[in-house]
Amino acid sequence: MSSVAVPSVRRAARFYEAPLGKKVVMAVTGMILFGYVVAHLAGNLQVYSADHQQINRYAAALHNPSVAVLLWGVRAMLLLAVALHIIAALQLWNLKRIARPIGYVKKDDVPAAYAARTMIWSGSIILAFVIFHILHLTAGTVLPLEELGPNRPNVRANLIGGFQHPAVAGFYILAMLLLCLHLHHGVWSMFQSVGVSHPRYTLWLKRFSAVSALAIAFANISIPVAVLAGWLTQ
Repeated sequence: MSSVAVPSVRRAARFYEAPLGKKVVMAVTGMILFGYVVAHLAGNLQVYSADHQQINRYAAALHNPSVAVLLWGVRAMLLLAVALHIIAALQLWNLKRIARPIGYVKKDDVPAAYAARTMIWSGSIILAFVIFHILHLTAGTVLPLEELGPNRPNVRANLIGGFQHPAVAGFYILAMLLLCLHLHHGVWSMFQSVGVSHPRYTLWLKRFSAVSALAIAFANISIPVAVLAGWLTQ
């Protein structure tokens, strides 16, 4: 390592040791994960297409060998972002616990305070759901997966077939409600951590955080509800 790089690494380490450094790491990784949630939702919503094979063609395109290297690069970045996000969150939670062993709630913003207090728990359940989701629709260890051919999963059939099980659909809906709570506070905190905080924009940023969290949750929850109601069939 060069003599110039060593001081840079040390400065980065000292910056991360401070609470602000951990918050910035959470904000940056949160942006990456928020972008993935939106992109993943856009892919899933193709299940509503009148062309029932649309979502399967989309999945097949992602499994194309020419895209595989890029896809695995994205997965590696997401895995790193998840790991850093969790580590920074746990370290911040521990620092707050040590600094204030007896918690308090601000009376002027009860919903925001509740969301902030439950971030660590909602995040844990969401992580458990992500693992379950991968085992269900990627690994096929929860329910058998259908395939249309090599590297061509029948995503539509697998998605609808999975949500026809009330327990699977219920867990998904619960996870999306917790994701809504997590995003409501997390997106707002993300703006603050990267310095986008000004009284002129506060109201609009809070509205954006709330609306984006509700929209993502509603759109995701609509899929298992549509399956259980019989509106979405194979």
